[in-house]
Amino acid sequence: MTLGAGAARRSLWRDRTFGTYWIAQSLSAAGDAFAYLAVPLLILHATGSVAQMGLLTAVAGAASVGAGIFGGVLVDRYDRRTLMIAADLARLVLYALIPLAWLAGPQVWLLFVVLPVCEAAGMVFQIAAVAAVRNLVDRDRITEANGRLQATYAATAVAGPLLAGVVSARFGPSAAVAINAASFAASAGGLMLIRFRSRVDGDGAAVRREGPVAEFLAGARFLWREPVLRSLTVLLSVFIFLTYGFTDVLVYHVKHDLGGSDGTVGGVLGLAALGTVAGALLVAPLRRRRGFGVAWIGALLVSGLAIVGVGLAGTVPVVTALTAVYLCGVSVGGISSMSLRQEITPDHLLGRVTSAFWSTHYSLGPAGAALLTWAAGRFGVIAVTLVAGTGCVLVGIAGLFTPIRRAGTPPAVHRAEAAPVTA
Repeated sequence: MTLGAGAARRSLWRDRTFGTYWIAQSLSAAGDAFAYLAVPLLILHATGSVAQMGLLTAVAGAASVGAGIFGGVLVDRYDRRTLMIAADLARLVLYALIPLAWLAGPQVWLLFVVLPVCEAAGMVFQIAAVAAVRNLVDRDRITEANGRLQATYAATAVAGPLLAGVVSARFGPSAAVAINAASFAASAGGLMLIRFRSRVDGDGAAVRREGPVAEFLAGARFLWREPVLRSLTVLLSVFIFLTYGFTDVLVYHVKHDLGGSDGTVGGVLGLAALGTVAGALLVAPLRRRRGFGVAWIGALLVSGLAIVGVGLAGTVPVVTALTAVYLCGVSVGGISSMSLRQEITPDHLLGRVTSAFWSTHYSLGPAGAALLTWAAGRFGVIAVTLVAGTGCVLVGIAGLFTPIRRAGTPPAVHRAEAAPVTA
């Protein structure tokens, strides 16, 4: 490593714009961690039904997929920072309605109105946030920036569910939702303090504007013509179908099967988030040393085995540890996939490619969540996690027979494979 490269690497956190962005999004992630626990608890307290939890997840997920179809067009057409601020302010107002309405008693119907709209706004925000990384750091720092952002988000998520469990047990889950609403104000405020870099592709070519459908299809065509991205999209769609409802099943398992309290659920989710931290810190060196294919396929195999273990585990500590392993795998796989798309996609297409990827990727998620939670209530958590975990392992194995296997292989490996064999 040259001195210049080392200096550049040490200076990432000294970048004021990146630092402000990181702080604002970390605060927002901490608030999200409250909703991550509080919303399922609101449903479970009001109805006692894991199927209702899954139905809400499915409805919200469908709204997210719908927004994702044209979210990328918005992100590539308009100022990404402005879109992110607008999405934050919308979610601030909508989430604040829940604790206000709950003062008069449980209003389950409101969750089915507010959550889908918030998820739609969140999808636009996330597409913009993924694209914005290209406007915050240099191309060769994307994986490192993503890893550090995700590690910090996950670190806040450790404390978030723990505190959310305490707040929910003391004041009710609606109070935890109120904290989530406030976090969006912090995120919007931080974004107002910074400016993104100008969006210019390497060739400086002007971007021709077309109709929204045509622009979305341009991103979809790029996605499907790139062999690695096409394979990732297909396999991750299956993975999401199998895991989208896992959190609901986990909350149900801890409370119903293991007799845990709201505080126990918060402790499980909070401590398990350490796995996300570990994955975010491991992903950059793992990709550098072993390549994208090994990192991604290995992550899915580990996640699938951990899901199987969660269902078989009979104690809260073991469930917590295995959930941490699962989240570590999801973190490594997700950051690797996101970074690869950011690295190889032209900036003027990045929002639409991300939109096309997520719309396809998550399209099966709502149905999977509804089916997974219904099956957990009907057949039990053990049966569901065994099927879902085994399916995830098979998805990872399938990656060995696609271009994913050789994607991002370190140059040293290529040289070793190309070297002549001598006696």
